[in-house]
Amino acid sequence: MSASPVRMDDLPLTRFHWRIAGLTFGAHLTDGYVLGVIGYAIIPLQTQMNLTTWQEGLIGGSALFGLFLGSLILGWISDHIGRQRIFTFSFLLITIASFLQFFVTSAEQLIFLRVLIGFGLGGDYSVGHTLLAEFSPKRYRGMLLGAFSVVWTLGYVLASVAGHHWINSEPDAWRWLLASASLPALAITLLRMGTPESPRWLMRQGRIAEAHAVVRRFLGANVLPGDEISGITTRRISTLFSPRYWRRTAFNSLFFICLVVPWFVIYTWLPTIAQTIGLEDALTASLLLNALLIVGALLGLVLTWALSRRQFLISSFLLLALVLTALAFTPASNGPLILLLFVLFSTAISAASNLVGILPAESFPTDIRSLGVGFAIAMSRLGAAIATGFLPVALLSWGMRYTLLALVAVLVVGLIVSILWAPETKNLSLVEAADLPPKPQGKGNEHSVGV
Repeated sequence: MSASPVRMDDLPLTRFHWRIAGLTFGAHLTDGYVLGVIGYAIIPLQTQMNLTTWQEGLIGGSALFGLFLGSLILGWISDHIGRQRIFTFSFLLITIASFLQFFVTSAEQLIFLRVLIGFGLGGDYSVGHTLLAEFSPKRYRGMLLGAFSVVWTLGYVLASVAGHHWINSEPDAWRWLLASASLPALAITLLRMGTPESPRWLMRQGRIAEAHAVVRRFLGANVLPGDEISGITTRRISTLFSPRYWRRTAFNSLFFICLVVPWFVIYTWLPTIAQTIGLEDALTASLLLNALLIVGALLGLVLTWALSRRQFLISSFLLLALVLTALAFTPASNGPLILLLFVLFSTAISAASNLVGILPAESFPTDIRSLGVGFAIAMSRLGAAIATGFLPVALLSWGMRYTLLALVAVLVVGLIVSILWAPETKNLSLVEAADLPPKPQGKGNEHSVGV
């Protein structure tokens, strides 16, 4: 007797799920490393290339600007041609551009290559989150998507270890540091070849037989692709602002921006900030604080499993705003308290960052999932790029206190947006999550707060 049919959403975790997760996790490890090393490389570059303040800002924010372009453009293309091609192309681009950083001779060349790296990362963010979400069983989807933050953080911390170890070893150490990202990127590129297309995407294209073939081959003969139906939603950016989707587009973009702006501003420039606030041995201090991000990311996985999405997000914004306010008013002479507040901030923001991999992927239907995820990522990276690039000027013009208070204002906006629009998508299938009503339907139903 053949086994009873079971839907993809109801499966336990299989070896194939771990394979897809491993390919996306490995990419995020590389992503974190690529974005983390620039904070250390910028230190010797300041003198070797005689960088102006604006050039420092452009180098620090160029990959984020590339992320803006890549997540928007490659996310949109992915909804048209499928996930798999962009899944491979994005890391091929990252590999080549990372390697070429070794040979740069000017700030402009480095800025251009960092934009290309960011472009590939943007495509990987939008497609990687989407592909894993579309293969994951609903019970484990939050844990798997949230784990992106853990692995990304590990890559970022490895960048801190490499930067701390190499950066003062020789004058050209920054070249080796930046180019070293090409090695894991190449490994990920090769391993991704042969990755199957998303059955959910195939179903929505009306390619039913292909979707069933993928599921039978990789998940089992008795497994069904899911509850997708054939039919195409209009795949234009304007669709994200239609009456049905504008709230979820606004929510995902704004909460994402308000969470990553303080993250990228502080951690891209952490060695510089540590020196500014007077912490002794600034590189060591920043290394230890980065290591705490791993603890926070692991804590975030536990909280993602234990709490509702909405409760976790709102509480995180409130805590982060309070901690950064306290940090702004702590005298620079009080090093121990500053360090304690940075520890708390690092842990909390790393934990909350798990949600940026979960909520956007759960908020949009399959036809525009990569577009919606890509748009939210694009907006967040544009905001982070502008804020990161502006930080040297802000520190010079406003000082540390008012710069930190400006970041507090960003967190307060995120808190308000989350209170008004954050959905509850935990334990829902992707179709159910995307079909949440566009406005509240009454009190007492945790799934009624739609976006």
